[in-house]
Amino acid sequence: MQVKVINQSKHPLPAYQTELSAGLDLRANLETSVTLAPLERKLIGTGLYMELPAGFEAQIRPRSGLAYKHGLTVLNSPGTIDADYRGEIKVLLVNLSQESFEVKDGERIAQMVVARHEQIQWEEAVDLSSTERGAGGYGSTGKS
Repeated sequence: MQVKVINQSKHPLPAYQTELSAGLDLRANLETSVTLAPLERKLIGTGLYMELPAGFEAQIRPRSGLAYKHGLTVLNSPGTIDADYRGEIKVLLVNLSQESFEVKDGERIAQMVVARHEQIQWEEAVDLSSTERGAGGYGSTGKS
């Protein structure tokens, strides 16, 4: 799939790290590094702008290494970029660790997965079909 992109960052376009990767790594585009104190959140720009085709979204997700090693994650994970958004792709990072973390220019801070989606049309009803699960939720299928 071809996606139009404007790269106003100082960095190369995001690329898949392996042949079967689902996500592209997004890099911080910063004039100076940004320090996140414990429990602090900041919006970090990437310098990227894109035009997704109708029926697709981009999901912004945490990088597992940053989450595991440093407690850094994407606060509204997954964040959704709609096909009609034309602004800069930004990542809302939060530091869940007990130590400050310095985000440096060019650092890989999140991954982006492009996925197809559907839009629904509601059909109002007075009842729903029955299933084995029914209304059971929040752990109901995990009981022994």
